[in-house]
Amino acid sequence: MLSLEMLGYCCHQSHSQKYPPGLERIYPNQGNYIAQIGPWQSIPTMVRLWRGFRAAGLRSQWLPIVNQGKNVPDTRRSDHVPFWDLGYPAILVTDTADLRNPHYHRATDTLDTLDMAFLTQVCQGLIYGLRRL
Repeated sequence: MLSLEMLGYCCHQSHSQKYPPGLERIYPNQGNYIAQIGPWQSIPTMVRLWRGFRAAGLRSQWLPIVNQGKNVPDTRRSDHVPFWDLGYPAILVTDTADLRNPHYHRATDTLDTLDMAFLTQVCQGLIYGLRRL
């Protein structure tokens, strides 16, 4: 299962990306990539999707999780979680929502705050990546 969640916000400024504690040492501080979060058993699928995003000219990061993401509760904030809890290898594909987007769930969360070129690359990357599965 692929859960597509919050895909269109991009920010190239330094320190525009936030993380749950500890992850900031591993991942970039610019919010200009698409993230994949899935169980460690899904690493081969995330690599194929990563290659698809790269073919579309888009940066992508992936986070393999263990224990259904219970050690990093922020990874459990979308529609993929019931699949994880039942043992299905679901992957969350996201721009990281409120960890990047200052407009998330606010009145200012409007279409004009999204980066349509970035979103287009996300869609193209998904097409390329899905063809690799």
